[in-house]
Amino acid sequence: MQRMDSEDLRKLLKLYFIMGSVNCRKSPLETLVEAIDGGITLFQYREKGRTAFTGQAYVELARQLQQHCRERQVPFIVNDDIELAVALDADGVHVGQEDEPARSIRERLGAHKIIGVSAHTLEEGQQAIADGADYLGVGPVYPTSSKDDAEAVQGTAVIETLRRCGLTIPLVGIGGITVDNAAPVLKAGADGISVISAIAGADNISAAVRKFLQVI
Repeated sequence: MQRMDSEDLRKLLKLYFIMGSVNCRKSPLETLVEAIDGGITLFQYREKGRTAFTGQAYVELARQLQQHCRERQVPFIVNDDIELAVALDADGVHVGQEDEPARSIRERLGAHKIIGVSAHTLEEGQQAIADGADYLGVGPVYPTSSKDDAEAVQGTAVIETLRRCGLTIPLVGIGGITVDNAAPVLKAGADGISVISAIAGADNISAAVRKFLQVI
């Protein structure tokens, strides 16, 4: 099977919802159901934090969320955990700079799976592309409370730099993105936005998703 076409991937990255149990005000499954009802285009399971599930509970939550994604035809991406992605036959994986390189992940997952890599500089982006990444997650664009180990805030400048230097790979902005500040991320050259708190923490999750779709 072949790698996903980049134009199809750009469409999936339009509104990329990321969450785990620690991010949710409602149950994780209820949160995902409402987010999909609202119109998210891609989902990433990211179960990290002091109170995050571990062991079998971690795996079982992943299975539940993946099952609903499959029923609704929303691709299911796993954050960092290659073994879990393989075990579940997930649609892809997203890794950071300290994780296994995309080149070796590709050997384990196969050509048709989606591999995303976090990039904070031009050099990191170029290396990820050379290693075979399908898309780059660029940021944090704005201050964020969702990651304890977040890098320094980048603003939209790094996205502009990547595009100005000729990188055509699909890009998604991440970090502190809300309905009010999403537009500049796309204007800078991102194909979509990644959102955690502004969706997972909303009172009306479906309505929050629809508001994002109106501005992107």
